[in-house]
Formats: sequence, structure tokens, C-alpha cells
Amino acid sequence: MNQNKRQAYWRANIALIRNLLIVWAFVSVVCSILLVTLLNNVSVGNIPLGFWMAQQGSIFTFVVLIFIYAIQMDKIDRKYKK
Repeated sequence: MNQNKRQAYWRANIALIRNLLIVWAFVSVVCSILLVTLLNNVSVGNIPLGFWMAQQGSIFTFVVLIFIYAIQMDKIDRKYKK
């Protein structure tokens, strides 16, 4: 892999990580802490959404982010492999 491809690969990798960290921070801080009172006006079953996001929703989101990272990195690896 030449130097330009290597730099492009790492730019794509860092951009993906940055974007996923933004989603992670939004879910963990904004939805689970800052907007909890607003989200508690909506219920999931009999549980307030703010509480559910803090306890379960953020965990589900993090697991989904791991799968997104794996899938996207596979695509990036295949793109820059040649």
C-alpha cells in the first residue's frame, strides 16, 4: 500500500471512529442525562423513556455501534486492500 492510500485509509478509519463516538456521546450524555426529564414524558411499556434510555437503550445503542464499526471497517479494509 503506497503512502497516499495509507493516509486515505487512516482518514476513513478516524472519520468512522469520530462519527461513532459522536453518536455514543449523544446517546450516553444527551439522551441519558440531559434530556431525561423530557424523555420521561414518553413511556416504553410502563417505563419512562428517559429511564429506559439510561438503563437499556444506551447499551443496545453501543452494541449496534460495535456491529456498525465492524461492518464499515470491513468495507474500508476491502476498499484500500488493493
